[in-house]
Amino acid sequence: MTGLRVGQHVARQPVFLPKIVTCLRGYSRAHFLGDLSAGLTVGVVALPLALAFGIASIPEDVASEVGISPPAIGLITGVIAGLLISLLGGSRVSIGGPTGAFVGIVYVIAATHGYDGLLLATLMAGVFLILMGLAQLGGLIKYIPYPVTTGFTSGIAVVIAFGQFRDLLGLDTGPLPPHFVERVRLYAASIHSIDAATAAIGIGTIVGILVLRRFVSRRFPAPIVVILVATVIVHGLGLSVETVGGRFGALPSGFPAMHVPAIDWSRLPELVWPAMTIALLASIESLLCAVVADGMLGTRHRSNTELIAQGIANIASPLFGGIPATGAIARTATNVQAGGRTPIAGIIHALILLIVMLALGRYASMIPLASLAGILIVVAWNMAEFHSFRWLLTAPRSDAVVLLATFGLTVLVDLTVAVQVGMVLAALLFIKRMAEVTSVSAIRTDLIDDASDTELPASGKDEKAPPSGVEVYKIDGPFFFGAAFKLREALDTISRPPKILILDLSHVDVLDATGLHALEEIRLKAKTEGSRIILVGVHAHPLVAMTRAGILERFGSDAFVDSIEHAIEQSRVSLSGIPGTT
Repeated sequence: MTGLRVGQHVARQPVFLPKIVTCLRGYSRAHFLGDLSAGLTVGVVALPLALAFGIASIPEDVASEVGISPPAIGLITGVIAGLLISLLGGSRVSIGGPTGAFVGIVYVIAATHGYDGLLLATLMAGVFLILMGLAQLGGLIKYIPYPVTTGFTSGIAVVIAFGQFRDLLGLDTGPLPPHFVERVRLYAASIHSIDAATAAIGIGTIVGILVLRRFVSRRFPAPIVVILVATVIVHGLGLSVETVGGRFGALPSGFPAMHVPAIDWSRLPELVWPAMTIALLASIESLLCAVVADGMLGTRHRSNTELIAQGIANIASPLFGGIPATGAIARTATNVQAGGRTPIAGIIHALILLIVMLALGRYASMIPLASLAGILIVVAWNMAEFHSFRWLLTAPRSDAVVLLATFGLTVLVDLTVAVQVGMVLAALLFIKRMAEVTSVSAIRTDLIDDASDTELPASGKDEKAPPSGVEVYKIDGPFFFGAAFKLREALDTISRPPKILILDLSHVDVLDATGLHALEEIRLKAKTEGSRIILVGVHAHPLVAMTRAGILERFGSDAFVDSIEHAIEQSRVSLSGIPGTT
């Protein structure tokens, strides 16, 4: 016999249970070799991405003012967040680190609030993520509308791509402004300063990655191979192409000590929304990454554990000078394809980045910035979701409006505003759709639902029809704040107050406070006009709501009947003693 018996309880899993705890049961040498191979592969793939994301996320003037190295920040984030997300996360194979999704918002936060403001916002975001996990909100992320996620993801891709044109083409622009329109104007004014050698290296990087992925394999670490070739060409031919070391100096040869940033409590209110945006984006990206991994392996992640791990990682990362991090879909997919099956692969990937930082930093500083810009252009193209974007434009107009609004605000304003407006628009449009589902209709003559009753004689039909002075209205659908006005509008069409008003609620499964208030208004109005109200077929949920609100008692038990037939019968009895009625 399958299923649960009455009284049998399902054992609830703890809110925080890292996958590594269960994955290491029965762990074998074969498992380790697969994880080792995958960890090495992902570490190699993650290296140029960590450097590129660090450079793209921190404005140069901010970096020079506080004396930090943006490429080193990317590596630090990859090491710290990559290690903690794999060690404590709720997914078997998710790879954590800096991602393209954060580039735009991190750049704006750093430019607006400074480096200390960015670190503080990241710490706050980590706390928010832990609270979300402890509150078991991991399952709620799936309720974010698809047009919103597609809109801001595509918008982020555009922001990333436009942020790379200076290094890709060697434009003489100076530090880039944080906003899209200002960057476009600056590019237009500097288009004459394109450097041929830099543009050749940058465009060649893009072409090289696409060719290797097309004709070799998507699993092939194309970015690292192309970067090695570009670095050899630049230094072998003595090309005047700016490198990582040329702009930012040599990478640190040691790992930074932990440092708690100075907390200016007066700045916390202005950093709440940026922190909330980081937390929301990290939660969406990490859980989406875990879902993708589950689809590839047929496993199941622990969403709340994943959120808590993301929170811990985003608290630890700024303590060592890092930036926000989350699960990286492309690196996670590479991990799975390379044979990774447990969190050990992610831990090895983080250790590879640490070894590179400590032992090979001087070689990493020789990488041309144009090559890193080319890699980010490819990343932006892959995350742009153009197919989904075009498909949503053919969806219902309301979804297209949400998509375009979220996309446009992400590009032209910032991600914080885009997410807020996108969610509000989606919620309003959902309310409108739900309100359209609910209908309020008058039933004056034909109350016969059964087709066989249509053969009744005229006298039989007359007995089922409401007598004079009785109005019957049917509410079909959820009776909530978005639809309550429909009942008021319908009743306003009655020329004179009815002696008895019958409301058929047999098709109402949901009743909220506004719906309760509308019923109370109608009851008070009927009392003033000397009318009686009969409610038909009230379901359990609305009945409980009415009881808690005290409305059930005010209506009286005789106001509730099971069917319209009984309501008509009561109406006839009630009206029989009133002069002038039939």
